[in-house]
Amino acid sequence: MTDTSAEFLPARERRGRRILWLMRALSGDPMAVAATIWLLIVVLAIAADSLSLLGENRISLKARNLPPFSFGQSWTLWLGADALGRPLLVRLIEAASTTIGIALVTVLTSLAGGTLLGVVAGYFGGFVGSLIMRICDIILGFPTLLVALFGLYLFGPSVSNLVIVLAVTRMPAYIRVARAETLEVRERLFVDAARVFGGGPTWILRTHILPSVAPTMLTLASVNLAMVMLFESGLSYLGLGIQPPSVSWGLMVAQGQGYLSSAWWLSFFPGLAVMFTTMSFNLLANWFRIVNDPSQHWRLVSRRR
Repeated sequence: MTDTSAEFLPARERRGRRILWLMRALSGDPMAVAATIWLLIVVLAIAADSLSLLGENRISLKARNLPPFSFGQSWTLWLGADALGRPLLVRLIEAASTTIGIALVTVLTSLAGGTLLGVVAGYFGGFVGSLIMRICDIILGFPTLLVALFGLYLFGPSVSNLVIVLAVTRMPAYIRVARAETLEVRERLFVDAARVFGGGPTWILRTHILPSVAPTMLTLASVNLAMVMLFESGLSYLGLGIQPPSVSWGLMVAQGQGYLSSAWWLSFFPGLAVMFTTMSFNLLANWFRIVNDPSQHWRLVSRRR
């Protein structure tokens, strides 16, 4: 059966073909494959830690500042130990669950809120649309890091405050993109036809506008994952993010900076984890953008060749 008849296939078979095509497209991009493998390793490590398969993160003064690659020790000490003798590998995995968890919650919050406000501003316009866009302009008028520092200093450093501050500062980007996409989609013929046949605004938004806007918003969200991770790590490094006894990669870098001359690994490995993870998110975001843009599919074909 040819590709032109794929739309007449059952939904289950269409999904199967779509998944197979995505796997082939992914296999044709070595950098995206490497990014996927790294993120899968991180996810599996977080799952193992949540199931207590890595052992407890106990203090052991005998292993204080143990150097890495000491393969005669337990495998949890192969990346060394911190100033209290805790396995650095276990600490890295615990910090990964915190850093990535905060980034995911923040991005999902800003994605949902920003898309909803942007679609409303673009479809209805008027006073409500102008008010939403002026608030966006006010937020964008200040540097993101400055707003985050002021908000966390004012309300206190905590996980919930960190998520709220980062979500609010990232939301204007989603609102602007969603509004621009909505302004273009609402003028298309299928939206006019839906109005002629009596479709209400809520039904049109849910059935036609949001599905058309969703691919662009998801691509933007995948890019923002890496950016939010960097902001969270930077705020934790400055002491306004995650607070002990919780741990994040940025906090681990801050805690290890006093030992750079004697125990470089305390800051090096958390910083390396941040770099690899943000690079992986950026590479997958670029691949996702190409996959969702039919005009860019020639890049996938050229890479496979």
